[in-house]
Amino acid sequence: MPAKNPHFYLPFNFGAIPHELAEYGASKVVILPVPYDATTTYQPGTRNGPRALIEASRCLEFYDEETERSFTGIGVCTLDEVEVVDDAGKMANRVYEAVKVLLGDNKKVAVIGGEHSISSGSVKAHMERYPDLTVLHVDAHADMRDELAGNRFNHGCVARRISEMCPLVSVGVRSIAEEEMEHIRSSNGRIKTFFAKDIHDGSNSAWMDAAVKSLGKNVYITIDLDAFDISIMPSVGTPQPGGLQWYQMLEFMKKIAAGKNVVGFDVTELMPIPGNRAPDVLAAKLVYKLISYFFSKQ
Repeated sequence: MPAKNPHFYLPFNFGAIPHELAEYGASKVVILPVPYDATTTYQPGTRNGPRALIEASRCLEFYDEETERSFTGIGVCTLDEVEVVDDAGKMANRVYEAVKVLLGDNKKVAVIGGEHSISSGSVKAHMERYPDLTVLHVDAHADMRDELAGNRFNHGCVARRISEMCPLVSVGVRSIAEEEMEHIRSSNGRIKTFFAKDIHDGSNSAWMDAAVKSLGKNVYITIDLDAFDISIMPSVGTPQPGGLQWYQMLEFMKKIAAGKNVVGFDVTELMPIPGNRAPDVLAAKLVYKLISYFFSKQ
């Protein structure tokens, strides 16, 4: 008889954290999975992203050698998936209601998607708690259309909806429609954009300093995984060449952590590819790093 694989007996939560360390009441951080995928415009499949990310996270170590912290010390509770509805506007509102309750319980919230349209609901809830909020939007696409396919809550409109609530700083953009560019130019500085063509040199951190300076004190971060280069993150619905590399992203996040109060974040648009688990692990490791950078300070 073959030996039992101990992986099968680990808790199915983020990081495979023992249940006593992942209980809701004792946890500072909650993972909110949202398996929504209804408005994707190229390749569907991001509905499978949250489960794949959590599965990949179960191979990570609790201890982060960089920050010298164990994220189990603060408690990370993985919630059940948000039940989806087939309407992007109603789905964003469902995420808003869930995050609002979690913030009312004084939790730090990490939302994992699912398509990017869900992020506007989380931002709305955080905006109510932090009226001076600035949103950092890390994405290959501007996501600034007023509507797409007749839907104002399409995933290609999420940054536009967020910018109507609070100031927005976009980083990594390398795919943009003319109407989106015109809207950004007419925003009177409320929308700042750092294009990938201007930040591709990983040895030049001047753009990072400028982007951090553009943010207010309280920051919410929304990351579409297609912000990464397709060489390390092919598992997205709308891939684009020329994106960020792993350590470039981490350096940027650490600069934000050093000078800003990150109140919440989301990681979206993971579209698992059968047989290629490496991008799933990258997404899980990113969530792990963001928790460590932003939520585990003692």
